[in-house]
Amino acid sequence: MPAPVIRPYRPADRDAVYDVCRRTVFPRADAVEVHPDLMADIFAGPYLHLQPELAFVLDDGDRAVGYVLGAADTVSFAADFADVWLPLVADRHPAPGPPPHTADEEMRSLLHDPGRMVHPALADHPAHLHIDLLPQVQRSGYGRRLMWTLLAALRTRGVPRVHLGMVPENVAARAFYDRLGFTEITVPGAVAGTYLGRSTEVPAPLSEVTQPPLRG
Repeated sequence: MPAPVIRPYRPADRDAVYDVCRRTVFPRADAVEVHPDLMADIFAGPYLHLQPELAFVLDDGDRAVGYVLGAADTVSFAADFADVWLPLVADRHPAPGPPPHTADEEMRSLLHDPGRMVHPALADHPAHLHIDLLPQVQRSGYGRRLMWTLLAALRTRGVPRVHLGMVPENVAARAFYDRLGFTEITVPGAVAGTYLGRSTEVPAPLSEVTQPPLRG
């Protein structure tokens, strides 16, 4: 089998990206209560639709088995999420009445509140990202290579710093981000989660950190 390669996202990858998202973003027992596409409609679909040029996949020769997705400017992205993306999916995921009582309602509340992505404390880290890989390609260096690929793309666009959000309980993910130079950002008023950020500089030429090679 050929080694997986990192390449730009293509529209034909959408179903595979959605599948990776469904299998990795919300692996809790109560995920069975959540609409099958809801997590991907929050954490993958809007990036593929609004900023596909900042989406990269790990292709195993058959399909995408991992991805990194980014938004160059979180404030603008949140506005486009509300104005462009939400109308496309709102009928499938109607807003719940407050307060949410189930996991599905909790996630639908996030979907209908794109303004939650914008915090003054993150203004110095205007971009943000999501990265996920299936278990069979984790711990093999591909996550690092995906990350460097996106950071280089952001750097080319003049974006100096990037942030991400994560649940504190995911200690393996935190260790991964720590190794890549992310540091914690204090975000006053954040309801839940931990925010991490770093510069978009990569530690070596992209050709040296994306082996196997980046292909179009």
